Amino acid sequence: MTIDWQLLGFGDEGWGGVLLDAATVTVTVSLCAWLLGAMLGSLLCWMQIGGGRWQQRVASGYITLFRGVPELLVIYLFYFGGRQVVGFIGEAIGLQGPFDVNGFVAGAIAIGLISGAYQSSVFRGAFYAIPAGTLEAATVTGMGRFMLFRRMIVPQALRTALPGMGNQWQSVIKESALVSVTGLVETMNQISTASNSTQMPFFFYSVGAVIYLIITTCSDFFFRYVEKVAMRGQQRARL
Repeated sequence: MTIDWQLLGFGDEGWGGVLLDAATVTVTVSLCAWLLGAMLGSLLCWMQIGGGRWQQRVASGYITLFRGVPELLVIYLFYFGGRQVVGFIGEAIGLQGPFDVNGFVAGAIAIGLISGAYQSSVFRGAFYAIPAGTLEAATVTGMGRFMLFRRMIVPQALRTALPGMGNQWQSVIKESALVSVTGLVETMNQISTASNSTQMPFFFYSVGAVIYLIITTCSDFFFRYVEKVAMRGQQRARL
């Protein structure tokens, strides 16, 4: 098999430019999904730890649901099912179709909802890792709930949660490949298009694997750096 490396060029006949754009879309949709998951995870963690009985049940039900349902099914539900819901609402209020759902938005929301279920466990474990004596001492000094949360809980829990958050980011990156079913031109979608156009599936799917590997490796280095920076204050305190 002869490989024409010019296929990865950035000229008119190369796929380099569109693959770079697709990789950018992959990172962007993953970032939106991961941030949504972090916000939902924080809310679910609060509901489980500090909420009432019904809030704990809602949070537990949410986590059980989105951990047990396949990611692809959730994406289908939000994209194809969302189009049906939007069309029904549009017709009900007298709007003219056709109605559609943006693949980027549907994919980011679907993956974000799934990520939130997993990130809630990361945050919950990080909270319980905080020494109980630290929180008790802060309460005795008269520190209010908001100040206690901002000055004591968040800094300590975040340091513990960073490795788990990094793992969730890596998972979201890989799950973003499923968003290609919505027609969003991200890495997997563009790789499939290039493969079909050139009849070189092995070459372009290998290129796709390298692209994902580059993204995840750079992400790993970034989170390791952030973890190292976050641990500096704790190391100084020990000294």
